[in-house]
Amino acid sequence: IRSLVVLLALWVRVRGLDYVLVHQRWIFVCLFLLPLSVVFDVYYYVRAWLIFKMCSAPKLHDQRVRDIQRQVREWKKEGSKSFMCTGRPGWLTVSLRVGKYKKTHKNIMINMMDILEVDTKRQVVRVEPLANMGQVTALLNSIGWTLPVLPELDDLTVGGLVMGTGIESSSHIYGLFQHICVAFELVLADGSLVRCTEDENSDLFHAVPWSCGTLGFLVAAEIKIIPAKAWVKLRYEPVRGLENICKRFTEASQNKQNAFVEGLQYSLDSAVIMTGTMTDHAEPNKVNRIGLHFKPWFFKHVESYLSGDYTGVEYIPLRQYYHRHTRSIFWELQDIIPFGNNPVFRWLFGWMVPPKISLLKLTQGETIRRLYEQHHVVQDMLIPMKHLQAAIMQFHQEISVYPLWLCPFLLQPGRGMVHPKGQQEELYVDIGSYGEPRVKHFEAKASTRRLEKFVRDVHGFQMLYADVYMDREEFWEMFDGRLYHRLREELGCKEAFPEVYDKICKSARH
Repeated sequence: IRSLVVLLALWVRVRGLDYVLVHQRWIFVCLFLLPLSVVFDVYYYVRAWLIFKMCSAPKLHDQRVRDIQRQVREWKKEGSKSFMCTGRPGWLTVSLRVGKYKKTHKNIMINMMDILEVDTKRQVVRVEPLANMGQVTALLNSIGWTLPVLPELDDLTVGGLVMGTGIESSSHIYGLFQHICVAFELVLADGSLVRCTEDENSDLFHAVPWSCGTLGFLVAAEIKIIPAKAWVKLRYEPVRGLENICKRFTEASQNKQNAFVEGLQYSLDSAVIMTGTMTDHAEPNKVNRIGLHFKPWFFKHVESYLSGDYTGVEYIPLRQYYHRHTRSIFWELQDIIPFGNNPVFRWLFGWMVPPKISLLKLTQGETIRRLYEQHHVVQDMLIPMKHLQAAIMQFHQEISVYPLWLCPFLLQPGRGMVHPKGQQEELYVDIGSYGEPRVKHFEAKASTRRLEKFVRDVHGFQMLYADVYMDREEFWEMFDGRLYHRLREELGCKEAFPEVYDKICKSARH
């Protein structure tokens, strides 16, 4: 082994680190990032478990809040010379974007990653902003509860899902992640601690989602929980023809008997639509524990129903269903480890997969970042369901990335940045596009801008974790900024935090 490491080091030195990271990235990922990711996971899981069992989290929480207030007041005393932001390194976020503002803004350290309380009487869980979905499901499922909307990837944090957004295949019933939140606690620009709910500080409660940390620092959130069952009974249905796909997907999404609805579209005219319900009993001969490390990646397993052209029913353990796309990071991992779904690799090394997205970002270097930006798409566009067919055609013409992830959700009326055009709730769909465009005319900025224009024209929205190329006027045409701007004025945010557009849009950051 030692001689192999020496040879590898010599080869890297001869070819250059940039060459290896770009053309043979799997070597670096398999040898270094996968083992390191396992260490990260074990550390955070054990730490969270110990703190919760020892019941020390609430006491430590109050102390940590006071520390954040102290830092904000010190910033004011020093003359408020620059904007504030969280001190969490940009590479630790799940977004592929690394925020350059971290280098110029005053970093407020927020070390808050604990689950504070599970109140089964009120049916809420109180959590700190850096608690992630893997942590939350591990704890809640073990005591028979779950979140109504539990976004897919383990590393997504509560803070990111509140300040940005989150969605899951149950969103056609419960809405976006923000719609299952019942209270937020924030430290504001003056250092004060405020709690907001639908009835208390209601304007702030509505303005926080999608604000990307530009109204205050989130220090806790209360989120609804519902009773969990052991299994998801999942039905797979292959569908051919674009019109037929849109019709079947809309019908499935409107049917509230389906606890879960999801579509994977593998080409312009072929898809698999999945519908599921929670159950306490499973037929033993139809059980599929998809979370086991040697199992095929979920999107490949789903594709087998399309190539075999047959419907099927399986029973999947609830937590494994929630994190069904985690091991392959949807289908992004096939570009990083091309042989990752090979049975031999899965049996030997599948238990280490996936590498942490944060570590992938930390080690990608400027060369890979530029290559990804120009030759890779990661976008989630939220479209009214009635425009689904036109939207898929637009995606096909502009980028032709497959599979597409189709996830329906109920968009509820409100007065924050994202709500339907009228005062009635409306069925929307998240079209997730992750991968390398197959069209020859793809140009990152121009192609994305054409997609953004289509989304604006149908009163849709773009998730803000992705690259956004809109100018300021276009951005505020897409999003409703009336309440947001009024609160920034009232709460003294204009001197304390950048506007959300300046924080996330490429034309503002470059």
